[in-house]
Amino acid sequence: MKLTSIAVILSLFAFSCSTEQTERPPNIIHIFADDLGYGDLSSFGATDISTPNIDRIANEGIKFTDFYSAAHVCSPSRAALMTGRLPQRMGIHGVFFPQSYTGMPEEEETIAEKLKEKNYATGIVGKWHLGHMQKFLPLQQGFDSYFGIPYSNDMESVVYLEGNDVVNYDVDQHYTTKTYTEKAVEFIENHKAEPFFLYLPHNMPHVPLYVSKDFDGSSNRGLYGDVIQEIDWSVGEILNKLEKDGLLENTLVIFSSDNGPWLVMEDHGGSAGHLREGKQFTFDGGMRVPTMAMWKGKIEPSQVYKGLASQMDWFPTIMNLAGINLNPERAIDGKDLTEVLLNNGKRDGDEYLFFDGGEVEAFRKGDWKMKMPYRGYAGSRGKSAVAPHDTLLVNIKNNPEEDINLFEVNRAKGLELITQMKLAHEALGELPPAQVLRTSADNSHYLHVQERHKNDAKN
Repeated sequence: MKLTSIAVILSLFAFSCSTEQTERPPNIIHIFADDLGYGDLSSFGATDISTPNIDRIANEGIKFTDFYSAAHVCSPSRAALMTGRLPQRMGIHGVFFPQSYTGMPEEEETIAEKLKEKNYATGIVGKWHLGHMQKFLPLQQGFDSYFGIPYSNDMESVVYLEGNDVVNYDVDQHYTTKTYTEKAVEFIENHKAEPFFLYLPHNMPHVPLYVSKDFDGSSNRGLYGDVIQEIDWSVGEILNKLEKDGLLENTLVIFSSDNGPWLVMEDHGGSAGHLREGKQFTFDGGMRVPTMAMWKGKIEPSQVYKGLASQMDWFPTIMNLAGINLNPERAIDGKDLTEVLLNNGKRDGDEYLFFDGGEVEAFRKGDWKMKMPYRGYAGSRGKSAVAPHDTLLVNIKNNPEEDINLFEVNRAKGLELITQMKLAHEALGELPPAQVLRTSADNSHYLHVQERHKNDAKN
């Protein structure tokens, strides 16, 4: 063989190896709504709210019908998404407050931290809700940039943070969704030449609800529907930006919600559709969330996955897609969805534990769900009233409303699930105690004055 021919072959081989080694991993965009219900999107049955851009993700990708949040309230759900781990492994049993001195533990490995191993640009625009002390903020958890409100928008913390610093104490929430959208598009523009991870957790539709004048009165479900339609517009802006820059073919776009709707807020609280109850409860209405994903040219369009999946699954899935190895010594509760997304495959595992704080309250295995006896809740301004129930066994596929109790007619199945639930709980090993979310103020001085006034009145 001539030397020139050998040289050509070697150069082609070198080019092939170089191309293979430098192949760009996919961009990841995770759009996260707050308190969005299962019945709040047109692709999930809503007839009074129009969500064509969110629906596009399902139409051009995959829709999950049985996708669960890791918790029925904000902070634990978000911690689970970021780490792929049950929030109980972090002692996060409830929501953090502006009074909290705690947050998601620093030693946790987030999606953003792991993606730095592949030189991803990482950014978050929106609600964090995993602690506001500097050591708990996004820049200390693997993110290169952060802009947003650190807590829920009904808490005493409605400020815009940029990085670790407050940049606006006077937030006009009518424009929060628009502001987040502008910042998200700007992030894509700044990092389109490199792999990036954009986490976009909207503050809405958590109450109080606000919408810009462009969407005021745009829906057939009042202010709540208007808010959802503005979020849908935001999703459209993100997709249009990706399309304009030729990034759709290399970007996994995920849309989901942190938990179910806050039904006690009535017309400002959203809908769980045909599911039972909502936020703050382990019925499916509180933890089954509308979820979809698209990746043009990779995920086959118009797929519907009816198997069980969870918010924690995105962590190992994203790591696999990015070519990042997981630490075998670190417990990860999520399951890799790569086969589901790319190959019409199935998720490994069909069981799920439902926690209420630190207690296991329910368990699903395949088509069956069992709930432990519940003493009921009388109701308050912040939490819906729920009637008590005995041990509850339902076939969740046939009865997603969870209103036909089969325990008495199928005690064997119920007892089987109780045993499996206990084994699954024990398999988690020793879990840390609950973090202190906030402490009560000492009001003894007011009581002292009040007592003096009572005594003076008697005399």
